[in-house]
Amino acid sequence: MTESENSTPEAAPKTRLQRLLAVTPGDLLRVALISIIAGLVLAAFRVDPRNLWVDFFGTIAEAWQEFLRISVDLVGWSFDYLILGAILVVPIWIVIHIVRALGKRSP
Repeated sequence: MTESENSTPEAAPKTRLQRLLAVTPGDLLRVALISIIAGLVLAAFRVDPRNLWVDFFGTIAEAWQEFLRISVDLVGWSFDYLILGAILVVPIWIVIHIVRALGKRSP
C-alpha cells in the first residue's frame, strides 16, 4: 500500500461566507435563551418593546431612570436591614471578642 492510499482526504477549508452562514441548532437555541434573559432584564426595568422600537433613546433614558430608582430603593432597604441586624450582631460580637481576648494568656 502506498502512503496516498492510507491517508484520509483532508477537508477543504471553508470560505468566510460558508463560516458566516453555518448556523447550528445549538446556535439558535443559545440566541433564544439569551434573548429571553435579556427580555426579562428589560422587563424588570419596565421597558416596553413597542416603545423601544419607536423611541429607542427615550426608552433607554426611562430604563436608566428606573434602574436608578430601583438602586436607590435597594440601598435604602439594605441600610435599614443592616442597622436592624447590627443591633443584634454587634453586641454579641463585642462580648465574644472580649471573652476571647481575656481568655488568651500572655506569652
